[in-house]
Amino acid sequence: MTTTIGRRGFLGWAGLGAAAVFAGTGAWQGDVAAAAPREAKGGNPFTLGVASGDPAADSVVLWTKLAPEPFAADGRGGMPDRPVVVLWEVADDERMTRIVRRGQVVATPALGHAVHPEVRGLAPDRCYFYRFRVAAPGGAVSPVGRTRTTPKPSATPAALAFAFASCQRWQDGYYTAYDHMVREDLDLVVFLGDYIYESELKKLKRDSGPPPGALTTEPTELVGYRNRYALHKSEAPLQAAHAAFPWIAVFDDHEVENNWAGDISEVDGEPDNDPAVFRKRRADAFRAYYEHLPLRAAQTPKGPDMRLYRRLSYGTLAEFTMLDTRQYRDDQACGDSDDAVDCTERFDERRTILGAPERQWLLDGLTRSQARWKVLGNQVPMGQTDSDPGPPVAVSTDAWDGYVADRNRLLGAAADAHVSNLVVITGDRHENYAGDLLRSWEQPGSPVVASEFVGTSITSKGDGQDLSDDVRRKKEATPTLKFVNDQRGYVRVDVTPDQWRSSYRVLDRVQTRGGQVSTRAVWAVENGRPGVVPG
Repeated sequence: MTTTIGRRGFLGWAGLGAAAVFAGTGAWQGDVAAAAPREAKGGNPFTLGVASGDPAADSVVLWTKLAPEPFAADGRGGMPDRPVVVLWEVADDERMTRIVRRGQVVATPALGHAVHPEVRGLAPDRCYFYRFRVAAPGGAVSPVGRTRTTPKPSATPAALAFAFASCQRWQDGYYTAYDHMVREDLDLVVFLGDYIYESELKKLKRDSGPPPGALTTEPTELVGYRNRYALHKSEAPLQAAHAAFPWIAVFDDHEVENNWAGDISEVDGEPDNDPAVFRKRRADAFRAYYEHLPLRAAQTPKGPDMRLYRRLSYGTLAEFTMLDTRQYRDDQACGDSDDAVDCTERFDERRTILGAPERQWLLDGLTRSQARWKVLGNQVPMGQTDSDPGPPVAVSTDAWDGYVADRNRLLGAAADAHVSNLVVITGDRHENYAGDLLRSWEQPGSPVVASEFVGTSITSKGDGQDLSDDVRRKKEATPTLKFVNDQRGYVRVDVTPDQWRSSYRVLDRVQTRGGQVSTRAVWAVENGRPGVVPG
């Protein structure tokens, strides 16, 4: 039987604080139960919050990172240079009185005292609540988080509700979008990249004070990346969204460096233009990424390599295929241009954005999937986005427009295999789009084979407007784009067997606090009919 628990009810309990939720439950065993719920010596170790992710029908991964001093200059978060035992509990009620699973895990200095326990043996399609505790020194209890397992793979759920988001540049605004997201009735959240931004913190668009001085320089090594994550994760709305829903996350470029490609750094004259030096930087960035996100052991980085592409099912209603369009791609064509014209290099059949192994894995999965809706979690726009309304086609070569052969191989194979209900959700662009995906933009009359919804940023670019000159030009120049918008926010998606509905939730401002949210537009896909239609 599915347990349904209201979002407001959970948020109300979470707001009471860890001590209030913990008191009187008798949940902990042995000497742990005798310890009062108080902060550990040296401060609260749960300053970065709690999270869950990659839900399955019988399991979920939980996350926290001990950091009583999250901005410590040495990157250790104020923790001692020794392992610390962390206890975790999972309950089926928000008061944490009915414990269903408990265990312990060791937080080590090697992973910045982050823990990722994978809790198994859970019931499918059910809400659970969880918390952490450190027994010594002093004892401290984390806030309570809420998560949810997915339906059984063979189940036929009537509906799925989720949100997708990306691009949360700290200096550009407040994370107000998450204040509104946590009030939505969602099963999960998909994050499509740019969780942090690595650039030097110079000009702030938000009206807060500057961060501590050590956090302003561009990170190139582990300590710098850890502190940049601490800055982003210190935002209360982001912590609330992690605590409210399980997340499925992938990275894009700014978790390492702007527009990196495989072993190639951004061409900006920095020392890491040497591939060996850049691979060391990438290894540190991947390690920090893993330390701060609710990812399973299968995603543990091995030096500069990390298996991020993966699949997650939501019964027979939907299958999420999460892509990695950074780690295996060729360098951008024509000098990594935002508006390349007459760039023949982007049509080179040898060029790839996925790499052959990931592409084959993707195509095998799509052709075998029995899910009603096949969802690709994608970092950079797949559909053509021409920025010149005149005769020339001007495109960004960092997106799939720079890797035309791979795009045609993917969409052509999907068409040939009669893959139905293929929907791509995308981040990166800091703009909202709804558009059709063609088998080939180079062949007049090419059929529509899939749909793409590009979501805007949480903060990046700061306060937006409904229709900037930039997005007007793209819509005028690109007939397959049916909707464009240049405000901040996120996309809420409601899926049934008959229809997919994307609601573009936009904010009136992010550079000052208190931004209000509204639904700018709703675009849909009907079962068995590729392409977007007004919702």
